[in-house]
Amino acid sequence: MDTTLANIQRVLIIGAGTMGLRIGLQAAWSGFDTIIHDIDPASFDAARKVQRRIIRHLIEQGLMDEAGAEIALARIHFTTNLAEAAEYADLVSESVVEDLEIKRAVWRQLAGLCPAHTIFTTNTSYLLPSQMAEDSGRPELFCAFHFHDVFHANVVDIMPHAGTDPRVCELLMELGTRLRQTPVFVKREAPGYVFNQMLMALIGAAGALVTHDVASIEDVDRSWMGNFKMDMGPFGILDAIGLDTAWHVTRNQQDPRSKRFAELLRSYLDQGKKGVKSGAGFYTYPDPAYRQPGFIHPVTK
Repeated sequence: MDTTLANIQRVLIIGAGTMGLRIGLQAAWSGFDTIIHDIDPASFDAARKVQRRIIRHLIEQGLMDEAGAEIALARIHFTTNLAEAAEYADLVSESVVEDLEIKRAVWRQLAGLCPAHTIFTTNTSYLLPSQMAEDSGRPELFCAFHFHDVFHANVVDIMPHAGTDPRVCELLMELGTRLRQTPVFVKREAPGYVFNQMLMALIGAAGALVTHDVASIEDVDRSWMGNFKMDMGPFGILDAIGLDTAWHVTRNQQDPRSKRFAELLRSYLDQGKKGVKSGAGFYTYPDPAYRQPGFIHPVTK
């Protein structure tokens, strides 16, 4: 592999959803020409609105100025034309739905469209890179490059499979820093990486408390928030992640606890409730109950 960070000029983001739009914005802000591809053109307007909202927050926090914001936005291009988007890509970051067969199909398409030097990365939150590497046609250049929130929880996991060229990992560790993230190297494949394994233990326990009727959703969150002085609990976190993403993860687990929790998530999804992205999940947005005075401590007069 001859590619270095200096050779990475154009980044292709596959998927304009919650994570794709954030990774794309961060890439553009960090100086990369950025193409965001999605099969649904309607997703682009929504993505642009969220990106501008993120930019407002960054400006308010003094992390970005107006000039920098306009430069970043000018570097972002949206398209439904995959062949055109892939033609000059130096690095691909895939953030499509957490479904193995869909992801494998995307990588089979990209294998024949991207230049031979293109680095392929997946932002999957639970699947393993070895499950998709061969579909990419270049397993040695394939690696998991998994972001969290991107702007608030700015950690990125680099998790290779057995056939990943070690130089790809070195490049991605360097790129992670360039993208204003804290790079974490995962030495061996593990579903859920590092943080998500810990997070799923928390969420799994919270789900079991509710599905076994031990406590309500609100009281589970109150317990966590009150004890650890956090601004949201497990179910608020799930809303931020997306109930659809959590369902895709839990539905593939075979233990009874996960199956019960998957059924609970499915009941919300059947009502169109995906969490923050849809305006409703376990809570309603933009002003969820857990942010209201009195949710943790009674309001005194």
